[in-house]
Order: sequence, then structure tokens, then C-alpha cells
Amino acid sequence: MEKKLHRILAEAAVEVLRAIFEEGAVADRAVARAMGAHPKWGKRDRAMVAETVYEVVRGRRRLEVLAGSQDLWDVVGYWWASQGYARPEWASWGVVESGEAAAREAALAEMPRAIRVSLGDEFDALGEAELGERWEVELAALDQAAPVFLRVNPRRGKVASVKAELEALGVEVELVEGCPLGLRVAEGKAVPSQLRESGRFEIQDAASQQVAPFVQVEPGMRVVDLCAGAGGKTLHLAALLEGKGDLLAMDRHEAKLETLRGRAARATVKVRTAAVSEASLAAMAGQADRVLVDAPCSGSGTLRRQADLKYRITAATLAGVQAVQREVLQKGAALVKRGGKLVYATCSVLPSENQAQVAWFSAGQGDFILEEERSLAPSETGWDGFYMARWRRE
Repeated sequence: MEKKLHRILAEAAVEVLRAIFEEGAVADRAVARAMGAHPKWGKRDRAMVAETVYEVVRGRRRLEVLAGSQDLWDVVGYWWASQGYARPEWASWGVVESGEAAAREAALAEMPRAIRVSLGDEFDALGEAELGERWEVELAALDQAAPVFLRVNPRRGKVASVKAELEALGVEVELVEGCPLGLRVAEGKAVPSQLRESGRFEIQDAASQQVAPFVQVEPGMRVVDLCAGAGGKTLHLAALLEGKGDLLAMDRHEAKLETLRGRAARATVKVRTAAVSEASLAAMAGQADRVLVDAPCSGSGTLRRQADLKYRITAATLAGVQAVQREVLQKGAALVKRGGKLVYATCSVLPSENQAQVAWFSAGQGDFILEEERSLAPSETGWDGFYMARWRRE
């Protein structure tokens, strides 16, 4: 049975896509703005707009080939037709006959990988240079839709009880091997908003959930999360501290820290916050038992969730984040006391942001002894791509 395409929703989806492709808007934020501008949309309306945006962003270059056009309406119209939407009488996009579609599919198979997988040419070249044959494998994994993972807050309930509560509301979830606090939400299921805001769990990819345990915190420690952002890993660290010790979350952006404070209150965990400044860094110099540097990065390991990054990552943007990574690593190192530990983490699959940065830091910091490195490959785990390294300061 063909699905009906409502004009107001179609136009809204294309408007969001124009903001992403023509104005450089971040996909998640552009979608959120559209939802906020239309509070009366129902659940299905919101889902239709969001799915259209994310799938077209994920496959833009290959869809252009299949549609035979770079015009956005033609591209989106082709995708709607492929999803079983009936062609409305107001449609302005072209019709692709089945024979032509098959010919274009065959031609697509012979085109460069950057078109087939739909990402920027420069990014594709960077990935191949760094990962060789592994690049194609990781791209295939990162081209899939991302599952939703939850991290249960042990301060507010046990994994089994949260699982039972979700399933009682019709949300199927399953335990995640290698992720003690993790639950994976079944495809197509949505977590009710009242539970999302309850503080009993956070939405956090299973790979991201590996970082806080890797820091090896113990109750009573002084811990600094230097690039805390909105606080996903901060809250996990707070849970592992069991309410004992001191946890300081730092970031350059006050708006992110404000979001973190609200999340911490819902999770009933204690977190101090401070904007990164020379004074705040000096106040903690040499005092922390553990420092986490969850560094700014290309985000190449999160393409399933942030597909618009595929067109933004270039040699110039990569060089920019690498410079920032070295800066924050040095700032974080200065906070670690003797006998303490420093952890560096990225959500990138590129060695130049990971192993190369660790080698650079180790070569220049003789009193930091590298204890462990860990890489999480999307092709092996089904999670986001992550990297982490831990040093002990002698």
C-alpha cells in the first residue's frame, strides 16, 4: 500500500536539507529547529521529516546519481518514491522509470567509492591514506543507521528494573555484552519522553560507555573531566564515584555546562562545573587523581549519527582539531598529580587523531608512562568508533 506524502511535511524536510547543504547547518540542530517550529506535528509527522532528512543526508551523492539530478527536490523525490510514497499531484520532481533506475544502479557500482558511499572526496582520500584497506570496511559499518543505546544510572535504579519498566511500556530493549550498564533499544522503538527526562538513564552509545570505566576512578578520588561538553561521560564518572570524592567538569562553553548541571540534578549526582580558563586550570594544577581529556575531534567514528560530517571533514579541518587535541592534552597533563592518571579519548577512527597524538605526547612527557590503548572499530562492535589511551604519571 502506497503511503501519502503531505505537502507541508515534504516542504519542511526540503527546507531543513537546504539549511544543511547550502547554509552549513548541523543536521541534528536543523531538525530540532524544525520540530520546535511545528509543535502541533504528531509523532508520525516528526518521524517522517526526520527520516527523510537523515536518509538523504546519509546517501546524498549516490541518490543524486540514482535520481539523475543534483536538484534537491529531484533527489528527495527519488528517495520518497523508493520508500513507497505515492506521487502527489503537486509533485515537481521527475519520474525515474524502472529501466532507467536499473541502469543507474549498475553505473553507480562502477563509480568512485566517495560517490557510492556518499562522502566528500577529500575525506575519502584521508581515510584511505590512514587506514588503507580497513577504510572501506569501516565506511560500510558507518553507513548503517545507528541503534539507540541507553546507559542506566545506578544511582537511580538497577539495569533489570529499568529494562522491565521500559518493556512494560512497550519499549523492547536488550542487554549489551561488554557494557554492564547498557541497554540497546529495539529498532523502531522510541523511549517515552517522561522516562528520558527521569534521570534513570541517559542515551549514550555503547562505545562512549567504555570511556568512564577506562579512566579507573575509585570513590573518594579527585577527578577532572576537562572537555565535558553536555556531560554524558561526566555523569558516568559521577556514578562510578558513588557520591564520594570530587568531580569537576570543565568546558569552554557555558551553555554546555548549564545543560550538564540540569542533567546532573536529574541524575542526583554531584558535579562541580567551571569554565576553562587560566585561573581555573591553575587552581587544579597537580591535584587530580584522574583527568579525562575527551578531546574535540573529527567525529569520524560517529558518522552513523552525524552523517553530515561526511561532507565537512577535510585536511584543513582535521589539522585544526589535531592542534586543539595537543593543546588540551598538555593542559590536562598539568592537572594530574604524581601517581595519578591521564586518559585521552576521541570518537574518531583516524590514527592521526589517536595513536599519532599519543605517540607525540609520550615522546614529550617523560614522566607519563603509557599503560593502555584501546580502539573500538564500528565494523567489529556495531558501536560508534572510539579510541582511548591511559597514562600514569610517575
